[in-house]
Amino acid sequence: MIVIDENAARRLVSPADAIDAMDMAFREVSRGQARNFPVVRERLLPGPDVYGIKAGGDLAIGLLGLKIGGYWTGNRARGLTNHQSTTVLTDPETGCPTALVSSNHLTGLRTAAACAIGIRELARPDARVLALIGTGGQAAHHLEAALLVRRFNRILVANRDRARAEELAASFAGPLPVEVVDAETAARNADVLITLTTAREPVVQAGWVRPGTHICAMGADTAGKQELDPAILLGAAVWVDDWAQAAALGECQHALAHGLARESIRGTLCDVLEGKAPRRAGADEITVFDSTGMGIQDLAIAAWAVRAANAAADTGLPIHRIDLAR
Repeated sequence: MIVIDENAARRLVSPADAIDAMDMAFREVSRGQARNFPVVRERLLPGPDVYGIKAGGDLAIGLLGLKIGGYWTGNRARGLTNHQSTTVLTDPETGCPTALVSSNHLTGLRTAAACAIGIRELARPDARVLALIGTGGQAAHHLEAALLVRRFNRILVANRDRARAEELAASFAGPLPVEVVDAETAARNADVLITLTTAREPVVQAGWVRPGTHICAMGADTAGKQELDPAILLGAAVWVDDWAQAAALGECQHALAHGLARESIRGTLCDVLEGKAPRRAGADEITVFDSTGMGIQDLAIAAWAVRAANAAADTGLPIHRIDLAR
């Protein structure tokens, strides 16, 4: 079994690699080759921390496994990232584990890559203002990935803790300066709006969203979490990554309670890539990608890291191998 620690994972997979990996994984889902198993996502009561398991497989390419982890609110004070996760890959023929991959960085990359694919496929071609609400550990990944798929000329970021937003603006090493604003200003000026918070009530109101805006709703991935006013989804064209997950864990869980019909969903982003679902219908249409994160994404990016590690075996990376038969 190969063991890839966090430092190695950071060096083995780039943002562009992650976009390629997610593109392939989404297409495999649309083709019926890849499967996502039911998600376990539970709060660690009585506190706010969350623990989950995402699993799946693509037996056609020998991919099977799971990611374990979640969100620990006190980790920042401990000098750790709040998101903590590890992916285990197994041999589909024997069930033996083949890889143990630290997935904190990789989760950020794969989430941002999915968001970027949504922007590439669903945002207006002339989108120029990128806005991000939520400046936690995954925020920089999302900015980097979005800039790989669109030529933005302005970046706005917002966070309820303005100091956190200022930290991101000061540290971001991208080609554009980052402006710190409030959430309403970010939403009202956005051509593309990414929401990436842990909120449990709307941080974006329907009246703030301009016609033609594309929204990547990335934060709601647990029952009860919510970033968008349900009226936004009721008046928008909506795509999901996985319908069952979106209905139970994503923004759709709240919109369904306010009258969103399953039949009104345009389709999955997976099917968009394969030409089985439509893209936006016009320049003034508000579009939403409700992303909850699929297990196959975690397996695909972990497998990418393993392949890169095997190809780079003699470069001095801290790669470990364990013979579990002994």
